[in-house]
Amino acid sequence: MPNKVRDVYDQLPFPTLIVVGGGFAGLELVKRLDGKPYKVLLIDRNNHHCFQPLLYQVATASLGADSIAHPFRRTVGPMPNVAFRMANVIAVKPELNILVTDRGEFHYDQLVIATGSTTNFFGNKEIAREAMQLKTVAQALDIRSDFLQDFEAALYLDDEHDRRRQLNFVIVGGGPTGVELAGALAEIRMTILKKEYREMESEHMQIHLVDSNTSLLNNFSKKAQEKAFEYLTEMGVSVRFGMRVIGCDENTIKFADGSTMATNTLIWAAGVKGVCIPGLESAFNAKADRFNVDEFSRLNGFGNIYAVGDVALNMTESAWLRGHPQVAPAAIQQAKNLAKNLLKDPSQWTPFKYNDKGSMATIGRFKAVMDRGKLHLSGPIAWFSWIFIHVMSLVSFRNRMLVLFNWAWKFLSWKNTIRLIVRPYVRKATVTEQEAI
Repeated sequence: MPNKVRDVYDQLPFPTLIVVGGGFAGLELVKRLDGKPYKVLLIDRNNHHCFQPLLYQVATASLGADSIAHPFRRTVGPMPNVAFRMANVIAVKPELNILVTDRGEFHYDQLVIATGSTTNFFGNKEIAREAMQLKTVAQALDIRSDFLQDFEAALYLDDEHDRRRQLNFVIVGGGPTGVELAGALAEIRMTILKKEYREMESEHMQIHLVDSNTSLLNNFSKKAQEKAFEYLTEMGVSVRFGMRVIGCDENTIKFADGSTMATNTLIWAAGVKGVCIPGLESAFNAKADRFNVDEFSRLNGFGNIYAVGDVALNMTESAWLRGHPQVAPAAIQQAKNLAKNLLKDPSQWTPFKYNDKGSMATIGRFKAVMDRGKLHLSGPIAWFSWIFIHVMSLVSFRNRMLVLFNWAWKFLSWKNTIRLIVRPYVRKATVTEQEAI
């Protein structure tokens, strides 16, 4: 029996537009082209969209994975001109307008690269092999299992040095991810470890936030940086500046000044980078690890290939000569602008202009910082603003309800409730760059 829905899609007389990557930029572009004169194909290596700003809450057992993830097919299913394929991108043949994947080749008339970013280990293979990272749901679940397993394992250690090493957590990178993760772990030490692991001294658990710079949250205002440092130190986090990690093994971290630190858990949050797709090397900026694009998000040297989001480097605005920040608002705005342009004659296209809506980070209960223009907020007001903005940014109503329920329960009970070791973490080598596309 023929599949009428598929027949309708296949027979659409519109040009084919392929979107590679279903992050904030890719998904926004697909939504904007719903019902428009394009046959859209969304390709992603996962079958779901992940709300990355809340990954650290999955990693620290405050939220379940299904609270921040949303299946692509639930989104594109009602869209008559949009289809989804789960595949890994291998290369692009621009001269033939063909995208090569591990599931076959796809012809396109327009191609949009929205692959986001992957963890930047700055060429250090040793750290890439040993460190944990936080870019996907699977990695968040690995961190959750790891720290819970460490708690259980520490109970069997009689030697205090071994126990302290087991409970020593080192986070590298003082950006929003590192700051928020450190704060969440500090709350776990103050509540769960102290009340539920009575056989251990809770002070044996130490959280170290390490950064090679001289301040936290480099892109924030000085007031926000100082307040974040104050919050973290109040919560017992050891913040160490000017410390550059140069290597590590299973038990020890090595710093550039020759010092070391004993730990079983190293979480790397020190930077991100885009990944070049073979066939598009001429447009890839190796220094910035992003694709050079013009003011219309078009890859330099390619007439029908575009890049939006973290992987795009647009240096055409005088205020952003080093490119736009690799954050969700910038990615969404780029996708909206590209969608509008694709629906107009090229002579009427509008150059992209970034509207900086500010930055925010949360450290703990009633502890958050927010910058918006000349407005700098901290404390409960910033905390509630952070909650509202993140809840409203989630993809579906179900996600919003799940997150609100879990946050309300945690607020009332002071407990991270989703502390199940259902998939024990086994240390293994990190993924390759090609697998990250």
